[in-house]
Amino acid sequence: MKDKFYITTPIYYPSGNWHIGHCYTTVICDAVARFQRMLGKDVFFLTGTDEHGAKIEKKAAEKGCTPMEFINPLVDDIKSIWSALNIKYDKFIRTTDDYHVKAIQKIFKTLYDKGEIYKSEYSGWYCTPCESFWTDTQLKDGKCPDCGREVTLEKEESYFFRLSKYTDRIMKLYEDNPEFLEPKSRVNEMVNNFLKPGLQDLCVSRTSIKWGIPVDFDPKHTVYVWIDALSNYITALGYGSDDDSLFKKYWPADLHLMGKEIIRFHSIIWPAILMALDLPLPKKVYGHGWLLIGGDKLSKSKQDKVKYELTDPKQLVSRYGSDALRYFLLREIPFGSDGVYTTESFIGRINSDLANDLGNLVSRTTAMINKYFGGVLPAPESPEPIDNELISIAEGLYDKVVKAMEAPDAPTALIEIFRLISRANKYIDETAPWVLAKDENNKKRLGTVMYNLAESIRIAAVYLKPFMTECPEKILAAFSLEGKDYDTFDKVKKFGGLKAGTKVDMIPHIFPRLDITKELEEVKAIAEERMKREKTEKEKINNGGKPDSGSDKQSEKQEKPEITFDDFSKVQLKVALVTACEKVEKSKKLLKLTVKLGDETRTVVSGISGAYEPEQMVGKKVVMVTNLKPAKLCGIMSEGMILCAEDENGVLSYLSPEKDMPDGSGIY
Repeated sequence: MKDKFYITTPIYYPSGNWHIGHCYTTVICDAVARFQRMLGKDVFFLTGTDEHGAKIEKKAAEKGCTPMEFINPLVDDIKSIWSALNIKYDKFIRTTDDYHVKAIQKIFKTLYDKGEIYKSEYSGWYCTPCESFWTDTQLKDGKCPDCGREVTLEKEESYFFRLSKYTDRIMKLYEDNPEFLEPKSRVNEMVNNFLKPGLQDLCVSRTSIKWGIPVDFDPKHTVYVWIDALSNYITALGYGSDDDSLFKKYWPADLHLMGKEIIRFHSIIWPAILMALDLPLPKKVYGHGWLLIGGDKLSKSKQDKVKYELTDPKQLVSRYGSDALRYFLLREIPFGSDGVYTTESFIGRINSDLANDLGNLVSRTTAMINKYFGGVLPAPESPEPIDNELISIAEGLYDKVVKAMEAPDAPTALIEIFRLISRANKYIDETAPWVLAKDENNKKRLGTVMYNLAESIRIAAVYLKPFMTECPEKILAAFSLEGKDYDTFDKVKKFGGLKAGTKVDMIPHIFPRLDITKELEEVKAIAEERMKREKTEKEKINNGGKPDSGSDKQSEKQEKPEITFDDFSKVQLKVALVTACEKVEKSKKLLKLTVKLGDETRTVVSGISGAYEPEQMVGKKVVMVTNLKPAKLCGIMSEGMILCAEDENGVLSYLSPEKDMPDGSGIY
């Protein structure tokens, strides 16, 4: 029977305006989950959304809608981000799910019946954005110690959880289980800031907030976040329901992973609740660092610091691909510590690791096998000393990567994998295949060198599968291998798994090198356009839904003058069939399309490369302006314009007729 592995992210507040900092935890969890699956374990990966509380209640009221109407599109947005990043979770829980609501009411009643919860009156400082209560001594300069915002003095009847009685038990938990809370700096923080001063009983219900789970035996009270949100880790498995088979199978969790700002909730409050319920505790709670920009944690309150940085995950994926973003997050930030993001450092990491190292190795090797051996992998001879070093690194990779990921420490694991990739690149320079190819007597030695390079690439690609989800599959396919046949690491523990005679396809650069100066200029232009839109929207709000009449910086749509029917009739629109498409050299945005308009064929240059791969466009019917004056773009004469729609995030979609119309058909 397979070993079980249960991993969770915290459940997320659906706020909208997501940036890459929000993605960090879930990308790590996805990589760990994928890695554990490849170790042969039965993995359950949980994520979800925390949908109750004062913030949502207030924002929904401001929007003039119900909380559910406010939340639903935000939850869909979160799921779309996870999809863009190829996050493969096993369950997505929403705290508004019926089964969760019923289970929480049972948990609350159980704790009340056991005397772990009692009714009293609460008076204390409350931070609405953080949904946290603070004592006088915990405030920082009279404000919330977590976010620095204003707090309000709250006083109301509440139910309390007897957290104070668990001070000694939590302290003993840390002492007896040194791996329970990591990194060690988090233990010191919890002990010195909370346990040594003594825990205070915790407010677990509110009467002033109605958007939440009602206490079924006292309906004027709403269950507060500590029990509602934290208990999702067991309710998602069916705890408190008629079918708790998943709970019996997977609990306790092997890893709760979250940002350091909520570590107190998971390493003190959550264990105390589980102790009160007589349930096993999670095996490990890990509080990772923050993704910082300009020295600050990314947040809506500090957007001025990120105005010229590209931080929208969908835009980043659309522009650079999900693998590039996943790799940066997993490689760049020292695990457990804070890390810094800038668009420049992101592009630099793509160029140095993915383009120069990985992409260069794959393209050079596949090109040489095709050039020297007709695209058929040669058989190797007995290795020479220089070969043994490469083979040794490849065969030693399993133990090193497993050790790192058990921590879990994704950056170290990737460093080890790229040590093999770097050594293979150096091996090319040392063996100089182009020199060996000049002498027929060196044919067998050349074949050994090519085999060793191909086998190193195969091994590296399999180890990269948990971290990057697309390029490893492309690499394996180039060597006539199916990614599904490599769902564990068993086939890469030993060197020599590739069969001689395997057909090898050439792969162009899977990560083309980027012009940093050009990229930063384009990113700045995107940021300026975004700020322009945001300013226009604010002007509309401030002027009762109308743009500021005195502003000379209106949106592009608003700046365009009215036209007459005669003006519009001058534009000739037709349905065009794309028969061929290719990327334009030295351009990130442009595609060169060959289109058919009935009996006529034209060339059109269109700036849709960031949205579509060339092969995606072939066979598509698009709407085209056919009487636009020809213009030369990057040395290519463009004879028209493809029409596209663009959303507020800059994502493009070409326009096409609703029905299958013949190419050359007029549009009126």
